[in-house]
Amino acid sequence: MKSIKYIILGLAAVMGATSCSDAFLQDKKNYDNTNTDLYNYESGVQGRVNDIYAWCLPVTNGLSWKYTSDGSADEAGKSTEEYCGFSGFVNPEHELSSMENENGVPDYFMGQKANIQEAVYGRIRNINDVIKGINEGTLDQKTKDLYLGQVYFFRAWCYYNLVRWYGGVPIVKEVSAPDPQNFTPRSSTKACIDFILSDLKKAAEMLSEYTTKGGWSGSDYGRVTTGTALALKGRVLLLWASPLFNRANDQSRWQTAYEEMSKDLEVIDACGYGLYKSSNNVNGSDFAMQFLVPAKNTEAVFVTLFNNIASNDGLDNQKNNSWERSVRPANTGGGGKGASAMLVDMFPMADGKIPASAGTYTKLTPSALDYDAKVPFVNRDPRFYRTFGFPGFRWAYNGDASLRDSHNPSDGKNYILWNYVWYTEKNEQGDEFSGNSYAADNLLSSKQGVYVKKKSDDLDVNPSALYTYVANDTKGSAPFYSAAPLIEMRYAEVLLNLAEVACGAGKMDVAVEQLQKIRERAGYTAEAEYGLQSNLSSDQAACMSAILYERQIEFAYEGKRFDDCRRWMLYDGGAELPEGAPSTWKLTGWGGNTCTWLGFKQLNGQRRENMEFCLDHKFDYVPDPSKPDKINGTTWDADPLLKTEYQGITKKERDDVAVDLRQPLATQVDVLADWYKNNLVRNLKRGDGYSSSKDLLYMKFYPKYYFLGLSRGAQVDNKGLQQTIGWKDYNNGGTNGTFDPLAE
Repeated sequence: MKSIKYIILGLAAVMGATSCSDAFLQDKKNYDNTNTDLYNYESGVQGRVNDIYAWCLPVTNGLSWKYTSDGSADEAGKSTEEYCGFSGFVNPEHELSSMENENGVPDYFMGQKANIQEAVYGRIRNINDVIKGINEGTLDQKTKDLYLGQVYFFRAWCYYNLVRWYGGVPIVKEVSAPDPQNFTPRSSTKACIDFILSDLKKAAEMLSEYTTKGGWSGSDYGRVTTGTALALKGRVLLLWASPLFNRANDQSRWQTAYEEMSKDLEVIDACGYGLYKSSNNVNGSDFAMQFLVPAKNTEAVFVTLFNNIASNDGLDNQKNNSWERSVRPANTGGGGKGASAMLVDMFPMADGKIPASAGTYTKLTPSALDYDAKVPFVNRDPRFYRTFGFPGFRWAYNGDASLRDSHNPSDGKNYILWNYVWYTEKNEQGDEFSGNSYAADNLLSSKQGVYVKKKSDDLDVNPSALYTYVANDTKGSAPFYSAAPLIEMRYAEVLLNLAEVACGAGKMDVAVEQLQKIRERAGYTAEAEYGLQSNLSSDQAACMSAILYERQIEFAYEGKRFDDCRRWMLYDGGAELPEGAPSTWKLTGWGGNTCTWLGFKQLNGQRRENMEFCLDHKFDYVPDPSKPDKINGTTWDADPLLKTEYQGITKKERDDVAVDLRQPLATQVDVLADWYKNNLVRNLKRGDGYSSSKDLLYMKFYPKYYFLGLSRGAQVDNKGLQQTIGWKDYNNGGTNGTFDPLAE
C-alpha cells in the first residue's frame, strides 16, 4: 500500500521523535469534504479510508457514545469489581430513565446528533459513502478490495458497538438524503448479527492477500487485517451464544461459534498474531511489556497507535495516549486511579487459585496458600504485581518530578511508591468517612489507597520509555506525553473467546488448552498444572467459571469486564425480568440462573470498598499538649515515619525494604511484609455510596439494563423507532416499549 501524507509541516519532527508507525497515524486526517473524482485515484481513496480510521479507532477517553471503555473509572468500570463508586448502572438510589434527562439512560445510540463525526450513525454514513465511492470509482478491483476490506471492518465495528447495548438497531447500508421520509426501522438482533458477520467475512476475504503472510509492516502497521476481522467475528459469535441473547442455551450457537473460531485461529496466526513473549520473563514482565510494543506487536490484534509529541505548535499532529498520565501518582505529575479492595482481594494466589476468603467463585478450588489481607501482596499471581501499585514497590519512570514541585521525589529512575498515610485528628484512623489523612512523599491529599498500575510504561520493564516527560510544562498539563499503543483486542482475548465457546459446546479439553496458554505466559508451569484445578475437563460449570475468572484477571482495567458481566447476567443471574418482558425472556438454560450455575456470587447486593495503609498508632504524636485531639501535620515534611521524635526511621532505611520486580520476589516480599506488620495497618476506606444517614448502600443493576432503551433525546429525534421492552416510550405517553431484542 502506498503511503501518503496530508501533513507537511512538522512531519520531519514527528518521524524523528517517534516510531515508523506514526507515518500511518499522521494519515488519519479529516478528508471527507471532497468530490467523487478522488475515488479514481489510489491516493484519494487512501485518504478517505484513513479518515474512517480517524473517526472510528478506539481512544483513551473512557466509555462514551463514541468509544469503548479503556479501563478507566467510567460508567463501565464503576459497574464492576474494578472500581468503587456507583455508576448510573448500579446506583440503588437512582433508576435510569428513558423519559427524563435527569438520571437519563446513557445515549450510545446517537451521540451528538449535531456533529456527524461524533454521531454514531454519522460515522456509519461516512463509511457507507466511502464504500459507495470506492465501488463506483475506476480503480481496478484488486486495489478496491484492499481498501474496501478495511472499511467493511469498521462498519461491522460500529454496528457491533450498537448491538451489544441495544440488540437490534436500524441497518443502514447506503447514504440517504437528510429527508424525514427516509426512515429505517430497527431490525432484529439476528439480522444485525448476520449483517455484522457478513461485513467481517468480506473484510477478511478482501484483506487476505495482503495480510495473511505476517500482517502489515512499516508505515502500514496498525491497519486492520484479516486476523482483526476474524477476531471481531469471534467476539460477535461469542456475544450471540452468551446467555444475554441465548436464554435457552441453544447449543447450535455454541457449536457454530466453536467450529468457526477454531478454523479462524490458524488464519489469525498467519497474520502474525500470537501471545507476546520474550526470552526473559521475570515476575510477569512479559505481561506488562505486551502493552508497550510500539510496532509489530504480536499481541495487538486491533490497536490504536499514538505518538509522544508534547506540543501541537499549531499543527494537528499531537496524538497522545493519556493512560500514563492518568495512572501515575500525583508526585510524579500524574493523577492516579484507585483500585477497589474487592478486586485486590479476589486476584489469584501464587498457586493460581482464588483466595479462600474471596467467596466469589464457589466452584473454583480455593488456594492452599493463606491470604493475609493485611499484606495483600504476599504470594500472589505474577500479574498481580503488574496490575496494582502498593506502598513499597518500585514504579520507575524517565523523568524528574521535583522540577514540577521541589518537594516531590526527584529520581524517577529509582522512584518508589510510598503512599501510606497518617491522620491529623486523633481516633480517626479507623473512620472510613474521615478525609483528614495525608500521604507520604508529598502525595498528601492527592493519593490513592491502592493504585491501578496496569498498562503503565514502567521503566523497569521498558528501558526505552514511549513517553516524552515535560516536567515544567507551562500549560499545566500532566507531563507524560505517551506513544504507548491502545490494544482493543489482544491475542489473549482470541484464545479466551475460543475457550469460552469450546466450553459452551462441550469441548472442555480445548477450553482448558487455551487457559493453559494464557497461564503459561503469566508464568505458571506444566509441572504445576498451570495453577488450574483438575476437574475443568469434566465439569462444564467449573470450566466456564475458570474461564470467566481468567478473563477477569487477564483483562482487568482494559474495559472488558462490564461486557462479560452483562453477557453472563452476573448482576442477578437472569432471575429477574424487566416490566413487560415476554415469557421468551425467561432464562431456561443454565438451570434458570447463571450465577447459581457458575457458583458466582451475584453482584447485586454487594459493595466495593477501598483500602489504605496507615501508619501504626505508635507514630501518633501530639506536638501541642493543649490540643490533644490534633496529631501530626499536613505538609510534605510532616511524615511521622521519618521524624525521630515520632519514633521514626531514616528515608534510606525505609527505601531499603522496597520491592524491585526485576529481582526474585520471595525474600523481598517477606521483608516488606514484616515491615508492614511493624509499621502499617490496613484500613477500610469508603468505597461505594452511603445514604444521607450514612447507611450502607449496595449495588443494584435493574434487569432492564441488560438491554438499553433509547434515551429521551434519541426518541424525540427518531419518532418512528420502537422503544426497547422494559423502557418507557416517550413518544407514546410513557407506555412500555415494544421492541424485543430477543425476537428473531
